[in-house]
Amino acid sequence: MFSSIPSSALPNFDWADLLVKKGGHALGYGLLAGSFWYGLAMSKDKVRLAWVLAAGYALSDEFHQVFTPGRNATLWDVVIDSIGAALALMLLSALRRQER
Repeated sequence: MFSSIPSSALPNFDWADLLVKKGGHALGYGLLAGSFWYGLAMSKDKVRLAWVLAAGYALSDEFHQVFTPGRNATLWDVVIDSIGAALALMLLSALRRQER
């Protein structure tokens, strides 16, 4: 939904703009990766698949932004999204191990 918003309609968070927007990317894709892993029954051997699905979605989302006025696709956003997904999966995996 957010990637469909034209750049002129996006909020500006002044000095924290970059932090809020890129942090939001990382958090959102972390939640997405966690959801994918949960959907894969949180199987230990499915963590990488959950990450690949989240990173693939990030890539497709950047492609989608090419068609949104004032927006552009950047590999940097895919990297941030993928790192957010990886960090979330590492945290969830560690919490799961600690539970056991």
